[in-house]
Amino acid sequence: MMNKGLNRRAGWALAVLGISALAGCGAPGEGGFGVGDMLLTAGTTQAPPQAAETRDVYCPTVEVMDGGSVIRSGDAGSVRSQIALGDLARECVGQPDGSILVRVGVEARALLGSGGSAGRYDVPVQIVVKDGSTVFANRSRRVAAAIPAGQTQTTVSLVEEGIVVPASSANNFEIEVGLGTRAAPGRRG
Repeated sequence: MMNKGLNRRAGWALAVLGISALAGCGAPGEGGFGVGDMLLTAGTTQAPPQAAETRDVYCPTVEVMDGGSVIRSGDAGSVRSQIALGDLARECVGQPDGSILVRVGVEARALLGSGGSAGRYDVPVQIVVKDGSTVFANRSRRVAAAIPAGQTQTTVSLVEEGIVVPASSANNFEIEVGLGTRAAPGRRG
C-alpha cells in the first residue's frame, strides 16, 4: 500500500516536471526547448559526431494557426468531446552549413463533454515551418488519445523531428501548429 502511494506520487511528480518543462520554450534566439525536453530527446536529430553544432541560433516561438487551437465534436447542447492544444515547444540547432535543424513538440488534451464516453480519440496535428510562402515542412500527424472508463480527460504529446531550414532562411522562418489538417502553400516536407 505504501509503495503504491509512493509510485503514484512519483508518477505525478514526473508529470508535473514534464509539464513545467513544457513552459520553458525559451525566447527567439535562445534555441528553444520544452515539451518535457522533447520527451527526453525522443529521437536522433543530432549532427554526426565530426560535425559541430551551434545552439545559439534564431528559433522563433511556435504560433497557433487560425482556428487550430480546438476541435469539438457534438452540438452546442451536447458536446461529446473536445481536443485542445496545450503546451508547444521547439528546439533549433544550427548546422555547420548554416542550416537549422528544427524539432517541434506539441501537447494536446482530450476532454469528454456531457455527451461523450470513454474510448480512443483521434488527435490530428499539423506542423508547418515556412519563410513567407516558401514551406520547408508541412507535416500532418495523428496521435491516439485514450480516455479510460471512469476518466474524463487525457493528455498526449507528439515530437516532430528532422525539419531542415536552409541557411538562406535561418534568421527569418516561422513555426505554426494547429489541430486538424489545413493545406499550406508551397511544397510539402
